[in-house]
Amino acid sequence: MRTRVALVAAGVLLIGYAVVGASTDPGLAPAGVLVFLAGVLVGHDVVWMAGLLAVGALLARFVPRRHRPVVRAGAVGAAALTVVALPLVLGFGRPSDDPSVLPLPYGRNLVVVLLLVAAATAVGCLAVELRHRRRTAGRGGAGARPRAADEGPPGRVDPP
Repeated sequence: MRTRVALVAAGVLLIGYAVVGASTDPGLAPAGVLVFLAGVLVGHDVVWMAGLLAVGALLARFVPRRHRPVVRAGAVGAAALTVVALPLVLGFGRPSDDPSVLPLPYGRNLVVVLLLVAAATAVGCLAVELRHRRRTAGRGGAGARPRAADEGPPGRVDPP
């Protein structure tokens, strides 16, 4: 709790510093700042969060419960990498008269990195599956009932 209070206090101080610094800037265009902040709000809350919620719903429907944390981390990581690399892939900022600016094959490199993320996710799911099988193999004594593959730990009830 103390850490949270300290982080909130530090955030408020940084925001205050930014507001004071921006308000003393003679070249400040308040309308431009408001348009930028509205664009960030729409981009984050409407586009990014709606996409994450849709992917989360798909994961909840099609991915077994024990693999969801690993797959969720891989999906969020892949999405973040794609958002960061997309301007380079699309060539924003590349002047036509200077081929040395942004000279790498960013599209291919993004695909390679996304394949590495997918491979790491698959390895993580394999590790979870092996751990799950070891645990269930040790429970095979008398009176043990087999659990469904998608069932959580014993005694846990998920909300509807």
